[in-house]
This record gives sequence, C-alpha cells and structure tokens, in this order.
Amino acid sequence: MESGRWRGLSSVLSSLSLLCVLLDLQLDGATPVEIEHHLEMGRKLLAAGQLAEALSHYHSAVEGDSKNYLTYYKRAAVFLAMGKSKSALPDLSQAIQLKPDFLAARLQRGNILLKQGSTQEAREDFQAVLKRSPNHEEAHDQLSKAEELELLQEEAHEAHHRGDYITTVQVLEKVIELSPWDPESRELRAECYIRLGDPRKAIMDLTPATRLRADNRAAFLKLSQLHYSLGDHHDSLNQIRECLKLDQDDKECFAHYKQVKKLSKQLDSAEELISEQRYQEAIEKYESVMRTEPNVAFYTNKAKERICFCLVKMKSAEEALDICSEAHQREPQNIHILRDRAEAYILLQEYEKAVEDYQEAREFDQDNQEIREGLDRAQKLLKQSRKRDYYKILGVSRSANKQEVIKAYRKLAQQWHPDNFQSEADKKEAEKKFIDIASAKEVLTDPEMRQKFDSGEDPLDPENQQGGGGGGSREWPFGFNPFEGGNFHFKFHYN
Repeated sequence: MESGRWRGLSSVLSSLSLLCVLLDLQLDGATPVEIEHHLEMGRKLLAAGQLAEALSHYHSAVEGDSKNYLTYYKRAAVFLAMGKSKSALPDLSQAIQLKPDFLAARLQRGNILLKQGSTQEAREDFQAVLKRSPNHEEAHDQLSKAEELELLQEEAHEAHHRGDYITTVQVLEKVIELSPWDPESRELRAECYIRLGDPRKAIMDLTPATRLRADNRAAFLKLSQLHYSLGDHHDSLNQIRECLKLDQDDKECFAHYKQVKKLSKQLDSAEELISEQRYQEAIEKYESVMRTEPNVAFYTNKAKERICFCLVKMKSAEEALDICSEAHQREPQNIHILRDRAEAYILLQEYEKAVEDYQEAREFDQDNQEIREGLDRAQKLLKQSRKRDYYKILGVSRSANKQEVIKAYRKLAQQWHPDNFQSEADKKEAEKKFIDIASAKEVLTDPEMRQKFDSGEDPLDPENQQGGGGGGSREWPFGFNPFEGGNFHFKFHYN
C-alpha cells in the first residue's frame, strides 16, 4: 500500500518537473530555429544599413539564448555601427566572459577603451590578444598607441598644472586624435580655450562632451553660460533646458535658466515690437534688457545699437545722434551703428558727416548692398545741398510733415513777395527768393517729388529731367514767371 502511494507521488512529481522544464523553455525565449532566424535577419538588415531593424532582431536573439557569446558580439557590432560605443561595451564584455579566448571581442573592446581614453584597460585587452597571438599586427599597433596616449595625457596635465594653456591645447590635439570619445580631454581643452579667451572653440569641445557622459549637467551648464556670454540667448536656453531634463531640481541650472528665459523673452519681444514699428515700446523693452543683464557687455551694446536704430526711425535725430555715438564708441566696427548714425546726420542735414560714416562702414564690409546704397544717397544729398536744399530754403527739418511745410512756405512767401520791395534791385532779389520758396513748397508737398529729393535727386533740376541736356536753370516751378513785363501788380493768394 505504501509503495503504491510513493509510486503515485513519484509519478506526479516527475510530471510537475517535466511541466516546469517545458514552461521554462517557453518563457526562456525562442527555439534554436527562431534564434537562427533572428541572427540571419539581423545580418541581412545590418548589411543593408537598416540598423534599428537589425538591432531589434539581435535583441530577440540575445533574449532567446543568453549563453551564446556570438549574439552579444553581433549586437555590439550593430551598436558600433549606430555610433553607440557605450552600449557596445557591455555586450563585448559579456561575450569575453562567456568565451575568454574570443580575440575579436578583446580587440574590439580594447579599441573602444582606447578611444575613450581608458589607456590601462585598453592595454590589458591588447596584451591579452598578444598573449594568445604574439604576431597579431593590429594588437601591436594599438598597444603602441595606448602607450603613446598615456604619455600624452600626462604631458597635457603637467602643462595645464603649470598654467601653460597653449601647450596644453597643442598636446590635447594629439590626445583627442587618439581618443575622440574621451570627455575629460575635451573638457580640459575647453577650459584652456576659455582661459585663452576663445569661447567659440570651448563650445565646440563641450558640445560632444555632453553626449560622452551619461549625466553631464556640468557641461550643459557651462555651454549655456558660454552661449549666454556671447549673446546666443536661444542656444543658451536650449542647453540649460537639457541640464534640467537630467535633473529638474538642479539648483545651479534652474537659477541660470530663470535668468536666460527672462532675458531671452525681453529680447524677442523688443525685436517683435520693432517689426511692428512700435519703436518707443521697443526702446523701453531694450532699456529693460540693460537692467536685467548689466554685467554682460554684449547685451548693453545690443540694446544701445537697437535704441539708436529706433530713434532714427522715429526721426528723433539729436537724441539718436547721442545714443548712436555712444554705441559707436562701444563697437567702433559695427556697420549697423554707423549706418544709423549716418541716417541721423542726414536728418540733421549734416551730409558730410553722413558720408564719412557710410564710408567707414563700407571699409568694414565692402560687399554690403545697403551700405553702398546709403553711401551713394548721402553723397547725392551732399552734392545737392551745395546747390539748392528745399528744406533749408523753407527752414524746416527733413521730418517735417506737409502742414509744417505749408506753414513755413506761407510765412516766407509773405515775407519775400516782390510787392513788398520798392527798388528794382530788391525786387529782383525778392523774386529769386520767392521762386526758390515756391519751388521748395512744390517739391516738399508732392510725395513723389519729395521722395526723389530725399534720395539725392532734385526733381526740378533740368539735368535730372529725362532727355535734359543742361541748358540753363529752371526759374519758376509753375511754368511761367508772373513778374515778367516790367510794371506788374500781383495779388498773392496763400493757398
């Protein structure tokens, strides 16, 4: 009876054991046929350059058979093809653990470690290859590079320690050539570039360094600060956001983020106001910019430049001249400031100075079309002012509106009307002045003629008329002279 029970229990236990094995096989992944299918598909997709799809199949192969060193090695090859060396390392290490004499994996891991700047670990891998294959040419070459890299790293750190940043940069050039995936070398060279006053090159080193470390918040913060100091506020904002993605509670990154975000918003808003021709509001916004960031010269310089521009657009010539001159002292080679100050001089009818500013701007940028056109116009206005300046004749500014022009005309026309004078000589002089006053009114109250005059062309000058040959000068703008014929009595109507 007892023996029967034991036999029954033994049979149940065997069945359970078999069931567990079958379940384990099911849960453990695919069959050998399926694994081989994944490997074959991975190989074909890798050859076709479809890396993401190939990686998916190698993932399945590894899950199906976690004891096969080749599946790890092949997946590592896909990671490397995708530029993900950090992801390839664990797979190569697993392949080596499963098969310590797998020289291809040893050599590949050594190459990655060398490029990452880990000279000691790389040397161990190359030496392991040479121990089993003493004549392995690539292993010999790579071991030699690892030893050279170690010496260069020491030399760079010694130069940096003694404050010789130029030498440090020169040595690190060779270091990074041998170990392009080493973030430490790039960060050290970036620090040297900052000390040498070349932040742009520092940015070029720190940008890849952010990807070479898993959590490189320090590099993202430094990148943001460098972009900020150069006035690249949008890039600065992007970099500091990357820092906060890694840790939203990072105090340094969050404090800098608030500053950059505030300033960037003000700058964007100011430029939007300018695009809408709301110049006074734009000036106020740029004044806020200077209060928000008084310590970085770029933003003060930028604000002064744009306020200068706005004042010229508002035709506040004297105020513009003061601000533009201050901005020019800050940035003597800024062609936009020179252009705007030249326009302020034109508003003040100081054409020689306008020509000088445009000529100076052209020296800094000879190919700038706007500067060339501005210089041409200023030279025409200067030439024109030496002949007949309708604004000066009426005594009005270049920004005077039509009503102001007519008012000035009426006053002067009444003053210089020939009927007001007795002697023939006085009448002749008054007639000449009266004709000039009337000509000035004709030009400055006609939008098309005024535009021509403002661009440096006198629309009443016979030389500028189509087909004009230049014989004599126009004496009366309305086509006749009412003063011809001796004794005249002319009643003037102030239209």
